[in-house]
Amino acid sequence: MSQECNVSKGLFIGFFTGIVVGAAVALLYAPKSGKKLRRDINNKAQDLKEDAEEFINSAKEKALDVINEGRSKIEHLVSDAKNKADDLLKDANRFIDDAKGAATQTNKK
Repeated sequence: MSQECNVSKGLFIGFFTGIVVGAAVALLYAPKSGKKLRRDINNKAQDLKEDAEEFINSAKEKALDVINEGRSKIEHLVSDAKNKADDLLKDANRFIDDAKGAATQTNKK
């Protein structure tokens, strides 16, 4: 799970860096007036913000899915452990009862 977080983090950083660099290069090489350039920069910044928000929301959803899946697995493991412990207790009680019965039989002879 830690490795998945590192990969997701790396993808996000690479994605975001690529967008910023690409937008900056496109804006700087486009022949525009100062007003148009500022407006375009503002629009691109807004687009980047929206893209980042979408990516963050997607990452949150995936994290919640992973957490819920982990919870489910843990609940299953706990349930299995309880069942096995109950079975062991039953076996131990049977063993004790058998030993008591054998001891009683030996004492009667």
